[in-house]
Amino acid sequence: MKTAQNPHFVYIATNKRKTVLYTNCTDDLDSQMDLHRKQIIMNVRTFTSKYKVCYLLFYQRCIDAREAERRKTEIKGWRRSKKMELIYSMNPELEFLEIPTKEESHPI
Repeated sequence: MKTAQNPHFVYIATNKRKTVLYTNCTDDLDSQMDLHRKQIIMNVRTFTSKYKVCYLLFYQRCIDAREAERRKTEIKGWRRSKKMELIYSMNPELEFLEIPTKEESHPI
């Protein structure tokens, strides 16, 4: 059972060619990225499936769901160039990231 104290994540994912940026939030980053991959395989009609978005470029751990939702909304309002600056600040090589463990992810 998930509690109110579970960390939440804001993340930006992309497709293989890095032409699409998808911003969302979740309390289970591993399961969410797995869901994106499964939706592509199953050809489910979603934005992430249509554009084959399943590669993690950026994540930020938040204290709770409210903070994650606020941060997601903020980032979604940015131009692509500002989102790219944020991604480069964490991931300067634009590598596809592994899902962080609880020890690796730090709250904002």
